[in-house]
Amino acid sequence: MTFKAAAIQMCSGVDPEKNAADMARLVSEAAGLGAIYVQTPEMTGAVQRDRAGLRAVLRDESDDIIVRTAASLAAELGIFLHIGSTAIALDDGKIANRGFLFGPDGVLINRYDKIHMFDVDLDNGESWRESAVYRPGAEARIASLPFAELGFSICYDVRFPQLFRTQAVAGAEVMTVPAAFTKQTGEAHWEILLRARAIENGMFVIAAAQAGLHQDGRETFGHSMIIDPWGKVLASAGGTGEAVVVAEIDVAQVKAAHDKIPNLKNAREFSLEKIAAPASGGVAA
Repeated sequence: MTFKAAAIQMCSGVDPEKNAADMARLVSEAAGLGAIYVQTPEMTGAVQRDRAGLRAVLRDESDDIIVRTAASLAAELGIFLHIGSTAIALDDGKIANRGFLFGPDGVLINRYDKIHMFDVDLDNGESWRESAVYRPGAEARIASLPFAELGFSICYDVRFPQLFRTQAVAGAEVMTVPAAFTKQTGEAHWEILLRARAIENGMFVIAAAQAGLHQDGRETFGHSMIIDPWGKVLASAGGTGEAVVVAEIDVAQVKAAHDKIPNLKNAREFSLEKIAAPASGGVAA
């Protein structure tokens, strides 16, 4: 089974209405190129580091402009549209970093909340504490689509290979990694991590990213890409500005990769013992 997939690269600002319009334009372009599965980046609706500013534009799921626009677009274009994520207001005052997958009839198929929070202190004083604002998800999900078994992650999740391995063992053939990677971490790790997740699990990886200098002052790495199960980059974008990245996905390559290197099947349970060196510094007999 083959299908055409697209990763949409954006530079979302602080205004959800403008971002929704930009999303609609780019998704329509992707559909025009023949893509039947289209993925947008993390935080499609607003890239806004100011907490008060973000809360001012937050809506619950039923009233969110990105969610409404995506449902209409999917139905209008007859595609599977995956909103990589957008910020959704929750009843407890927290926010969900939530992805949505809509079918060609505009009906919601799946939602996924980012599990791993980006709580880090980088060089040059760059620091992030997502857990102070967002409520982490607790459930991995796979969507069975007519053309592939689709697994879900968001951005920082890519650094936790157990999430990908769990979904691969459960049958995921394509993993999604919508992201807003910082420029600093992206330059060091983005492509390496994506290709590693594809290779070690024998699966396709589709990663739509935010790119460039945003209104809120942050800079994201971009380089949206689609990778095959052998780790080959099939298509990629640059580091700034909008882009539509399209590639043909041949799902049969997943089985071919597993047949060549059946590491999912060959994995074994093992125990771990921590050995203390003798106080004398000698080697234990």
